[in-house]
Amino acid sequence: MIKFFLYISLSLLAFNFSFAKNIDIQENIKIGFVCELEKKIIKNSENNYKTFLAKDLDDKNLDKFEIDAKQPEKLLISGLSLFLSQNKKLEVKIVNKDIVLFKAFDEGKNYSESGIINRKSGELVHEITIGLKGDNPEKNISFYSCT
Repeated sequence: MIKFFLYISLSLLAFNFSFAKNIDIQENIKIGFVCELEKKIIKNSENNYKTFLAKDLDDKNLDKFEIDAKQPEKLLISGLSLFLSQNKKLEVKIVNKDIVLFKAFDEGKNYSESGIINRKSGELVHEITIGLKGDNPEKNISFYSCT
């Protein structure tokens, strides 16, 4: 549990750092993962950052999560969500030997998806935020273990 909060903190720190330099692709990679959902944290009108284990959810594992990065600024994410698979305009793209960090917004900047994967440990955190412009945005934060 503590490691998940460490990764959330790390991802927030990395996102804050990344806004200074939104694109930093240091390596060319084309890798695929199979990821198992471990848990999900939901914040909405019914749940205030309530944690659900994978066994309590109907959500599926990721059978084909792929990352394709080419220097200096190409990063394609597929298999995580339809939004990211179809979005070629990621606003944050960070790739190095240890992590891949990405963030994308819809055209109205009211919906965002972001993620960070530790390439060494295979831990993936995927965050979806709905209603960014509203008073009470909803968040879904999923934690996966990838191989």
